[in-house]
Amino acid sequence: MNKLGHRAGALAAAAMLVIGGAAGCAKEDKGGTTESGVALIKAGTLTTCTHLPYAPFQAKDQTGKVVGFDVELIDLVAKKLGVTQAIVDTPFEGIKSGADLNSGKCDVAAAGMTITDERKQVLDFSEPYFDATQALAVVTGKEVKTLEELAGKRLGVQGGTTGEDYIKAQVKEKSLKIEVVSYKDLAALQQALSTNQVAAAVNDLPVWNEYIKANPGKVAVAAGFDTGEQYGFAVKKGNAPLLKAVNDALAAARSDGTYDKIYKNWIGEKPAS
Repeated sequence: MNKLGHRAGALAAAAMLVIGGAAGCAKEDKGGTTESGVALIKAGTLTTCTHLPYAPFQAKDQTGKVVGFDVELIDLVAKKLGVTQAIVDTPFEGIKSGADLNSGKCDVAAAGMTITDERKQVLDFSEPYFDATQALAVVTGKEVKTLEELAGKRLGVQGGTTGEDYIKAQVKEKSLKIEVVSYKDLAALQQALSTNQVAAAVNDLPVWNEYIKANPGKVAVAAGFDTGEQYGFAVKKGNAPLLKAVNDALAAARSDGTYDKIYKNWIGEKPAS
């Protein structure tokens, strides 16, 4: 082959590589749209961002599978869309700030997350699916009923949560001499309490009930704080089709009794409304 022919062949081969590369990129784009018109970041999958562990809402079982109250409810959404759920474990800060949804890390956030006006600025929330109560936990045998009794002591909270916000506000408002210590996740907070690094700890009541069930005799709930909080699932701001699918699935579950069954399985008897 002469030089001209050789060069032409090389150019043709290069063109084929470019086309093939483009085709390869297209294959890597795994986004898709469901039959109901809901766009997902990965075809056939509803990707959920959560922060582990947070039993009974989401945690790994003995086989390593993520299970829990939130997980089962989002499974209902996935079923409604004709897809399966995939779970991504990520720091809570990225969830509540909207960063994970905005960056395309996930389609929906389900992390035992309280609906607040501040979070509504960066997230679109579903209808509330759980009424939450904060609780003060202590090592079994210690008598503490009020925050005032913790003067001069260390009180643990989980960083970035409404429980942390509530306690810091109470300490400031009442001028309490309490050292509030924030931990990165629930596991670290529970470890701190059980090893006496803090005199008491605050988190959601169902979370402490689950811990007590798994670790009988170690920790007790000393007091509760009815803060009027409600949990919601969240989607990227403006994602109306997915938000509607979430709300429709929740409404259907409440209507046909599925919600109550899931609630009883993970939380216990549902309080009378």
